[in-house]
Amino acid sequence: MRRAVIAFTAFLGGLIFLLASGTPAAWAEDESLRGTLQYQGRPVDGVKISVASEDGQPIGEATTAADGKWEIPLPGPGTYKVTIDQSTLPPDLELRFKDRATLTLSVSEDQQRTALFALVPKGEAADSGGQAAAEPSMWQRAAQLAFEGLNLGLIIALAAMGLSLIFGTTGLTNFAHGELLTLGALIAYFFNVTVGLHLIPAAIIAVILGGVLGYAQDRFFWGRLRKRGTSLIAMMIISIGLALFLRNLFLFLFGGEGAPYADYNAQQGIQIGPISATPKNLWAMAIEITVLVIVALALLKTRTGKAARAVADNPALAASSGINVDRVIRTIWTVGGAVAALAGIMLGLSQNLNYQMGFHILLLIFAGVTLGGLGTAFGALVGSLVVGLFIQLSTLWVPTELKTVGALLVLILVMLFRPQGILGRRERIG
Repeated sequence: MRRAVIAFTAFLGGLIFLLASGTPAAWAEDESLRGTLQYQGRPVDGVKISVASEDGQPIGEATTAADGKWEIPLPGPGTYKVTIDQSTLPPDLELRFKDRATLTLSVSEDQQRTALFALVPKGEAADSGGQAAAEPSMWQRAAQLAFEGLNLGLIIALAAMGLSLIFGTTGLTNFAHGELLTLGALIAYFFNVTVGLHLIPAAIIAVILGGVLGYAQDRFFWGRLRKRGTSLIAMMIISIGLALFLRNLFLFLFGGEGAPYADYNAQQGIQIGPISATPKNLWAMAIEITVLVIVALALLKTRTGKAARAVADNPALAASSGINVDRVIRTIWTVGGAVAALAGIMLGLSQNLNYQMGFHILLLIFAGVTLGGLGTAFGALVGSLVVGLFIQLSTLWVPTELKTVGALLVLILVMLFRPQGILGRRERIG
């Protein structure tokens, strides 16, 4: 009877996966360039802005609305030139740098990037040389991309650490882990935009709820499946079905359009040597590094962390030595859910929120975990940083549309030459 139930569950999960693969492409989020033109908090309307491809082919144009906002959809990821028509500016305003009316911006997949134009009163514009800004050198581009890759790698590491710990203690390959990121981001969006809280307390509430939901998942769902003796393959297929269910639930509740948080949207970039960064990116990276260090120290120094490592090494031996395996696993699920929610919030700060944001990054999370070593938290950290850096730096030589392919190539090479990962250990079979 049990085998029949497992077989039916596997069949049902596969059927749901096949049906969901026909999700209309129109639901997917599109790339765009957008912004809000204002001076000292006052919106500036009626200004024309146009976008062209890197080789000068026109893409589209827009006029700022009464609230100063504008948006131009793009045909796909890539590098674009956005130009403001200075003749349409109000007579009492001008660009801070007249020769910087055209910005060159790189747009990633499913990204809605913001373009900022600084305005000053007429006659106060600075002159940066009277000529178009020089194209950045190879090393400047590499430094900027390395910074962006480190930022992406830290977000992947937050999610990958929880996924790797769950795999190490339970053996479950959880394909619904990406939806935990989306859930955390959407909970923060609800409290930030709908309820009206500032993003910081909204994010704290979302992280706490992410941990509670992580605990509840194992307490009332995965834990019961383990006690019934459900095989790991069947549980993996169930996780696929759960991911598809949650993804479509998010689509129903949130809608298919992307949306930003109410706070920290348009920020002036800070130039640090060859690197340009917004304050929110610097703060986000500081928070990510702090959380990763805290989790790492907890694994090494605390009693629960040592018990978690013991369960990951040998659950039966850990149980025989007096460790409450179920309690340790639920603690790991709680931490994994909270950290995944934080990763989703940080991802939402760097791009617009959408119902598929966790699914889009799931492949990179698995790549980081596999590259670092399955079941090893520190391996997931190292592997995620390598994946993030490789993805961004690869755009120096390959088109932006193909940058994720590089991560898959690295994953394939690792599986061929070092299947245990960077920090994984060889295991004897047989």
